[in-house]
Amino acid sequence: MPTPAAPPTVALDEIDLSDMEFWTGPRDVREAAFRTLRDTPGFIHFDERVIEDSPFPPGAGYLALTRHADIWAVSRNPTLFCSGQGSNIGDLPQEMNEFFGSMINMDDPKHYRLRSIVSKGFTPKEVARVEEMIVDKARTIIDRLEESFPDRTCDFVEHVAAALPLEIICDMMGIPPEDYARVLAWTNTILGVGDPEFVTSYEELMAHSLEMFVYAQALGEDRRASPRDDITSVLMAAEVDGEQLTPQEFGSFFILLVVAGNETTRTAISHGMKALTDHPDQRALLQADFATHARTAVEEIVRYATPVIHFRRTATEDTEIDGHPVAADTKVVMFYNSGNRDERVFDDPDRFDVTRPLQPAQVGFGAGGPHFCLGANLARREISVMFEALLDHLPNMRIVDEPVYLQSNFINGIKRMQCAWD
Repeated sequence: MPTPAAPPTVALDEIDLSDMEFWTGPRDVREAAFRTLRDTPGFIHFDERVIEDSPFPPGAGYLALTRHADIWAVSRNPTLFCSGQGSNIGDLPQEMNEFFGSMINMDDPKHYRLRSIVSKGFTPKEVARVEEMIVDKARTIIDRLEESFPDRTCDFVEHVAAALPLEIICDMMGIPPEDYARVLAWTNTILGVGDPEFVTSYEELMAHSLEMFVYAQALGEDRRASPRDDITSVLMAAEVDGEQLTPQEFGSFFILLVVAGNETTRTAISHGMKALTDHPDQRALLQADFATHARTAVEEIVRYATPVIHFRRTATEDTEIDGHPVAADTKVVMFYNSGNRDERVFDDPDRFDVTRPLQPAQVGFGAGGPHFCLGANLARREISVMFEALLDHLPNMRIVDEPVYLQSNFINGIKRMQCAWD
């Protein structure tokens, strides 16, 4: 057996996280660059670049947080590291931050009020109500594959990974099936910034976003007037201290929920199938005793995939992280993909291991604190149910070509990826 090639090394002065070519280049080089950053004391400052077609100038740059402990510490200290100035690297007017990001771009008390209201739609009771739906949808997707693809090959992303979370979140929100394709197109546009296949101009991004916002407002107003058995009705009726969501607040939360609920779970399922194909020993282990390994396998899939690459915080005063000074108003960017590969925390982090212990925790859903992913339990359940159904009904499904990756420094997405089964 030939000796495996040594992993590449990347010198610190060769790394520019603001260069889109870094994110579209070889993935092993990217991982090597983050190893270098993790091993470099302190935090490296990166300048921001002019974004083509954007009306907003570049900001003052940011510090890259690449170690698990630092990401965890910042996430759990919202007083010193706020979200209200934006959670993406670039600076936007605050009304645009809240339009696109809803509560992830807010601090308390606004964040607490809004999360308190919308969390009523994601209680264990509400998630349990959709359990049977998730199982039924997963089986329906598999039945469609067998009926629609007699040659037993298809695009896994479109027909499996994207289908389940899209149909689940749309059903939960009360969106009719005839609008599913429109919702998917909106989410692809909003999270496809940087990839010319999905977004060709800033005007196109804003046009699609406004379409989605107007659609959501109309849906929310309809459910407030005529409630049904869906989460939109629950959200529009929910009250905290006598306050309800305004239609505008619901519109922005709808963008966050539908975009995040579709794209991130789609990405995790896509990467998970690729990982199980590439690691047949882990697939066999999971297949032999799914019930025993399901929980750790889901967390490992999310760690390995890390669908959301980064989020930003801003220092509210002069402070420090791990003994290193951070000046007030400094942007700090938490690179979850790097934290989930931190050798200080995870044994052999580049290995895919469906039995990896749950602690220390991966940071793919955030790293605790008030902005921890509201839909994490729903996403976990969708991933688990989808893979249980696939391994049971299509036990030899596999990926048969290389993924076509989304051009993005924010979402670790896969656009297309062929699969086959016997």
